[in-house]
Amino acid sequence: MHLSTVQTRALADLMKLIADATDADELRERMALPMLDLLGADTYVSMVWDGGRQRFERVTALNMSEDNLRSWDEHFRFVDPLTFPMMQRRKPTVATQVMCQTDLSRTEFFNDFLLRDRMYWGVNAYFYDQDQCVGDVRIWRNRERGNFDTSELGILRMVEPAITAALSRLGLKDQSLAPDDGECAEVTLQREGRLSRREAQVAWLVSCGCADKEIQHRLGLEYPTVRFHLGNAFKKLRVANRAALVGRVRSLLAHQPVGAAAIEGLVEPMASVSPGGRLGAQAAGFTAPIPAPTTHPLSGDA
Repeated sequence: MHLSTVQTRALADLMKLIADATDADELRERMALPMLDLLGADTYVSMVWDGGRQRFERVTALNMSEDNLRSWDEHFRFVDPLTFPMMQRRKPTVATQVMCQTDLSRTEFFNDFLLRDRMYWGVNAYFYDQDQCVGDVRIWRNRERGNFDTSELGILRMVEPAITAALSRLGLKDQSLAPDDGECAEVTLQREGRLSRREAQVAWLVSCGCADKEIQHRLGLEYPTVRFHLGNAFKKLRVANRAALVGRVRSLLAHQPVGAAAIEGLVEPMASVSPGGRLGAQAAGFTAPIPAPTTHPLSGDA
C-alpha cells in the first residue's frame, strides 16, 4: 500500500489523536481533517447509534450544511437507502457496494439530500465493539474526484481497529464516571445545550463570573484552549457575547433543580473536575437544532 506525503502526515496525525484522546465525541470531531486528507475526500460526518432509542445522535460534521444535517433527521433518514445496509456489513463499505451509482442517482435521497452538499461518492465505516456500534464515519467526495478504490478502502480498514478500540475505551470511561442519581450543572448543559464536557464546564464557569484566566487555572487548561471551548459554546448556544452566554446558561439550568442549585453554589460543584482535558467535540443530538458548521468570532474580554 503506497501513501502519499499528505496521506502519511494525515495518518500520523490520526494515530496521535487516537493515542491522546480523552473524550469520544472530541475524538470523532477532531478526526475529520486527517480522515479527509487520508482518503482524499470533501465531506465528513460522524454519528453514534443509540440502540435504546433506535436512532443516530451526537452528530459532528465538516463541510456539510446545518440545514442539510437537520433535513436528514427530519425526513431523509426515512428514505435513506444506504445507511442501514452499509451498517449491517460491519466493515468499511463504499456506497456503490450496496447500490449502483445509476440506481442511487435516481433516488430522492441522492438528488434532494446528497447533491445539496455535492456529495457524490461515499464510503462509510461503523465501529463495532462486539454487538455495540460505538460510532461511525461517513465520508463523501465531490463527483470530480471519482469513486473510492480498493486502496482507500484498505486504508480505512487499516485504521478501523484503532478507532474502534479508542471509542470503546472512552465510552466505557464515560459510563463509569456517570453519576447514579442527581445531575450537576455540567451534565445538564451537555444534554440541554448539546455541549461537550469541556464546553459545558467553561460555559458554566463563565456564568458564575469567572474570567478566562481563572477558568484556565481551575480546569488546568491552556489559555487558547479555554478560548476555543468558549467559542464553541457561543456557537452552539447561539449567543454573541459573555452576557448573552450567562443568560442562556441560566435559562437552561433554571428548569433543572440540581443544576439551579449548582448556580446558587457558584463554583464549588466544579471542584471535582480533574485538570488536563483536551478540546471539546463539535457534537449534538438531532433532537435539538444542530450547530452551524461555520465559526463565529469570540466575544467578550478575558
